[in-house]
Amino acid sequence: MSEARDDTKYRPEESDGGYSRGNVVDHNAPGVTDNGVPHTDVGKRATGGEPHVIKVQPLKRSEMQQSYAQDLGTGEVTHGVYGSCLNALGSCVGFCGAIPCCPLPNPFRNVQQGSVGLVSRFGQFYKSVDPGLVQVNVCTESLRIVDVKIQICPIGRQKVITRDNVDVEIDSVIYFQVTSPYRAAFGITDLRQALIERSQTTLRHVVGARAVQSVVTEREAIAFEIAEIVGDVADKWGVAIEGILIKDIIFSPEVSSSLSSAAQQKRIGESKVIAARAEVDAARLMRQAADILASPAAMQIRQLEALQVMAKTANSKVVFVPMQLQSDVVGKMAAASGSSHAQVSDEGADGVNGSIGQTALLNSVANI
Repeated sequence: MSEARDDTKYRPEESDGGYSRGNVVDHNAPGVTDNGVPHTDVGKRATGGEPHVIKVQPLKRSEMQQSYAQDLGTGEVTHGVYGSCLNALGSCVGFCGAIPCCPLPNPFRNVQQGSVGLVSRFGQFYKSVDPGLVQVNVCTESLRIVDVKIQICPIGRQKVITRDNVDVEIDSVIYFQVTSPYRAAFGITDLRQALIERSQTTLRHVVGARAVQSVVTEREAIAFEIAEIVGDVADKWGVAIEGILIKDIIFSPEVSSSLSSAAQQKRIGESKVIAARAEVDAARLMRQAADILASPAAMQIRQLEALQVMAKTANSKVVFVPMQLQSDVVGKMAAASGSSHAQVSDEGADGVNGSIGQTALLNSVANI
């Protein structure tokens, strides 16, 4: 008879109303929630002060690699007795090869993440598999792995002649992604080389239709146009063009010097235009200032400022003459000299006497 098993001997020690079962979480234990630890609490414990929020977003299924798994079946093609014998032989060899340390071929293959496996039987494609462990018949089936990640391929440095007959060398790269593994694997012999050749031809065509100045200033437009043209053709190969990047544009020393001199002359012309506009603005402001200062009030202000400066000079005598008196004397003298023959003699005599009197007054003031 077997003795009864003591459950308490194998039960872990309980603590705080619950016990641990290895990596299994007891959701009924106190303090355990389905929401996890709040971000703010983690930040406070990490820094000991103000909360420092670190947001970690979990991986979503929609962001993972899409499934390409598809089984078309072998159909009615059985290849008769020969095909059946090969299938049976492959199954036996694969069964033995799955045993560790057995020298026979292993029927299991690994398909890495970011790739798709295409399985063919007797050379005929019949199913595609997702990443993981795949079993194939070692005698009748073959597995071809296609990379579906975004790939970077250098186009190479190309020497192109622009529309204005200038030689330039352009270095660029292309970004592409396989969207149809079947067409990329069985629809074209060398996908990468085909994309390179197509991109080089399109690059020469697009750059050759532009002037050298447009090539320098419109890199993004050129790259976008090349990507559109290549993308239309690459779509038939099961490839999507993510973009084309122009890395560098190289000119010969003569072309570089001419471009730099042209840019320098352009900057000089722009500086002259700016200086001319500044002179026009300055002349306009000076004209406005002159119009403002020509008013009687402005003249009186300037006269007072001049008198203040003269009064500060040592050993000087300053006599203040009203501005109105000076203007009256000058105006009457001009009127008397200009209209002496047209006016009546009495009025002229009175005007002259008045002018002489005011002039004598000014002279006497000046002699003081």
